[in-house]
Amino acid sequence: MTSRPSIKTVAAAAGVSPATVSNAYNRPEQLSGAVRERILDVADRMGYAGPDPTASSLRSRRTGSIGMLFAQALTYAFDDPYCTTLLAGIADVATEAGSNILLMPVGPHVSSRTYSRDEEMRLVHGVRRAAVDGAIADGVQPDHPMLRVLAERDVPLVRTTDEGGGRSVVVDDAGAGRALGEHLRSLGHRRVAFVADSTGDGRPRVEPADHRPLFPYARRRLEGVREALEPHEVMVVDAGTNTARSGRRAVDAILARDPWVTAVVATSDVLALGVLEALRSRGVRPGVDVSVTGFDDLPQAAQEGLTTVHQPVREKGRTLGRMLLDPSFTAHRVLLPTELVVRTTTGTAPHHS
Repeated sequence: MTSRPSIKTVAAAAGVSPATVSNAYNRPEQLSGAVRERILDVADRMGYAGPDPTASSLRSRRTGSIGMLFAQALTYAFDDPYCTTLLAGIADVATEAGSNILLMPVGPHVSSRTYSRDEEMRLVHGVRRAAVDGAIADGVQPDHPMLRVLAERDVPLVRTTDEGGGRSVVVDDAGAGRALGEHLRSLGHRRVAFVADSTGDGRPRVEPADHRPLFPYARRRLEGVREALEPHEVMVVDAGTNTARSGRRAVDAILARDPWVTAVVATSDVLALGVLEALRSRGVRPGVDVSVTGFDDLPQAAQEGLTTVHQPVREKGRTLGRMLLDPSFTAHRVLLPTELVVRTTTGTAPHHS
């Protein structure tokens, strides 16, 4: 069986010292561009993922930490209620196991886009250097280069999406989207705006040319909504970052395109709450003039009467943590239940639809 390449074998193949190979990854300013490119070409051909940050750890190779990977900025982990709840579930298990959680924003990555080598190196820099026993990927595109680096390093990985294979803890996003679409269809809605979060910059884009920047779960929810409604009845809005501000800005874009939209489906409660705020500021009555739905069933959703899809976010975090830290937990894929929760922000479509 062929052994995995090491820094020494790459150095020998490239005709340089191991220290020079290390500099190619960690101190590129120490090398000429030509030398660095040659080393990285050799490393790519050999399937070498970069210097092992655990090389100097104890024989057990355990670091006592797991990585939490997400595509948004670091502040997302503290500002977004979905993420804080998910992290709380992971922390429940990590605390019991005596492990730490390393927050690792891996940078946005648009599926199928071609990146230069320097761009990829920047995207995976933190992951390449991280000393972790395993990692959880939430909202990360399945072809993000950092996932390849983790695989090359043999770092165990669990995901919150089925895309890309491997172990996962998921909800039926397409099925939940279908339930939302069927609910709206039963109320007579035929002009629906679908507001999705993505890796975008926060400027809403109506009917984007492609849906690659949308997060994997957002694309699946869109598939379900479209299955329940006719595709031409659904206007897609790429809202960018998952914030209430993005939801408010999406309303401006929607009404500029079609002032007679009768329903808005948001891929998160956070976006939906921003949509509600923008509509109410215009004197538009949610559930009467325009129906609004969210996803997650955060505590504020009930306070605002938001129709949404409940998913057990904290339980999702606990299950992800157990997949990494509990040797007795051998399930390869866990499907958690969702439930459509109908409240006051959805109602019969007005006659102008």
